[in-house]
Amino acid sequence: MISDLFGRPLRDLRISVTDRCNFRCPYCMPAEIFGEAYQFLPKAEILTFEEIARLSRLFVELGVNKLRITGGEPLLRVDLPDLVQQLAEIPGADDITLTTNAYLLAQQAQPLKDAGLHRITVSLDSLDDEVFKQMNGRGFGTRRVLDGIRRAADCGLAPIKINAVVQKGVNDHTIVELARHFKGTEHIVRFIEYMDVGNRNGWKLDEVVSAAEIVAMIDAELPIEPAEANYVGEVARRWRYRDGEGEIGVIASVTQPFCVDCTRARLSTDGRLYTCLFASDGVDLRDDDELRGIITKVWSIRRDRYSEERAEITETGGASPRPKVEMYQIGG
Repeated sequence: MISDLFGRPLRDLRISVTDRCNFRCPYCMPAEIFGEAYQFLPKAEILTFEEIARLSRLFVELGVNKLRITGGEPLLRVDLPDLVQQLAEIPGADDITLTTNAYLLAQQAQPLKDAGLHRITVSLDSLDDEVFKQMNGRGFGTRRVLDGIRRAADCGLAPIKINAVVQKGVNDHTIVELARHFKGTEHIVRFIEYMDVGNRNGWKLDEVVSAAEIVAMIDAELPIEPAEANYVGEVARRWRYRDGEGEIGVIASVTQPFCVDCTRARLSTDGRLYTCLFASDGVDLRDDDELRGIITKVWSIRRDRYSEERAEITETGGASPRPKVEMYQIGG
């Protein structure tokens, strides 16, 4: 096991298998920028499944036990179950998960489960069709997403987590409905503060609905109480329903940074290692024979604590932080 300068171990690897997506969520890939003419990575620059499996094996040998497949939208990657099968064969890869918008999930859930995928996280910002159409940037309704969630549950890809980015004046009036819909289903809805990911989403602090506000809105109609974390480094703060019908989570990177417990590394679609969702630069892992040493060095000198620094800058009225990698390149 290796640790960084703050004593944080390397436990989780998030693997972006494509930079493409069938949605154009304004907080990640706004349509006015990522239009039809936008040039995504050519196939030759994208890691092959064999390269991903080789790198993942190295990370597991260095202490990683959780592998999360992300994108872009990972279900756009052809033959994705083949990659899952390769990852499932790595000794010590105890938790293999996938984050998806679920638009294509109904058709792929069973093959992914059969290949060795353990569970999924689905991005669903609202159950209100009109709000959801606005937030996915493509005018897609919720039906196919909900069908995908049902199919995944039938296949045993559980527990299923539902991620909802909350943006003031956009979907904050629908969060209680979302919580109520999944209450008692054993699915866990996680509400995420709107973050300044990448450089192109026009983020403003006054569009953030704080974790405290989210909790208060839900508690007023569906009483909840704090619950203990499942493990050190868990990104969501847990809240359970007082009637025993499940739980929700709140991810508060803006108002309650959790950098102190971060154990996550990120592998971009083109094979670069990033140690923070808000990093500026990554280290190329694709063509070097001394990868173990490179990974160890990058992590051991890591000192990222972006969300804490952002809070300090916000409080003092200082200059904006430096440019960051775009989220679609490393999967959030």
